[in-house]
Amino acid sequence: MIRQTAVAGSFYPADPGALGAQLDGLLDVQESRKKVRAVIVPHAGYVYSGAIAGAVFSRIEIPRKVILIGPNHTGVGPACSVCSSDSWATPFGPVAVAAVLRQRLLEAIPVMEADMLAHHYEHSLEVMLPFLQRVCSDVEIVPIILGGLSLNDALTLGDELAKVLAREEDDVLLLASSDMNHFESAAETERRDHLAIAAMEAYAPERLHQVVMDNRISMCGVLPVIAIMQAAQRLGATTCELVKYGHSGQVNGDNSRVVGYAGLIIE
Repeated sequence: MIRQTAVAGSFYPADPGALGAQLDGLLDVQESRKKVRAVIVPHAGYVYSGAIAGAVFSRIEIPRKVILIGPNHTGVGPACSVCSSDSWATPFGPVAVAAVLRQRLLEAIPVMEADMLAHHYEHSLEVMLPFLQRVCSDVEIVPIILGGLSLNDALTLGDELAKVLAREEDDVLLLASSDMNHFESAAETERRDHLAIAAMEAYAPERLHQVVMDNRISMCGVLPVIAIMQAAQRLGATTCELVKYGHSGQVNGDNSRVVGYAGLIIE
């Protein structure tokens, strides 16, 4: 079974030539790449958040296997859904799902269910795939979508992910997909976003959740971010570094109602 594209032609070009040209403009080949444990990357259309995503992907090595965790924007499917398809279509060709790793996760993590409903029309993971393919053409993925989990659920998921990955012989990159605050003024969005970013840079996942709740920051992927921060920390990561921040008003000139975007590296 192949998961077909849902946002090719809207969030990013459907034509492989045009897509490749856009990605080559967003990725910096002069940057030196390093091995990292995890990344946090925004998932808007490339015209808006592609420069921030590109800044992250330009600085890291992409191993053969990547676990992608994103938020559920559609509201369908289970609370923790790992995609049950064999591969994902992209304009560059299919991306294989790492079936053995997926099965190990399903056997080890009680909250996780194999599912397609949450993935059919969800964009938060799909937009990552062309970037990953451009850097690592034979990349394999495990796509996970999170819905209504609690803070403790997200932390427990991170612990369980770390236990599985600690037994893996191959390198596996953890990727959390999230945009930041939505649809307020540029000044207010920047203020709120930097409160959340400060908690991430302090490597404090529980504080991040509290800051987001207390300040009503509409950070759609806060639970995926908390889960991968927890997993990476259990696997030895100690730092979370902001690579680039921006918002949609810097692209379209409308600073009255913007969406914030942040790219971070965890190592």
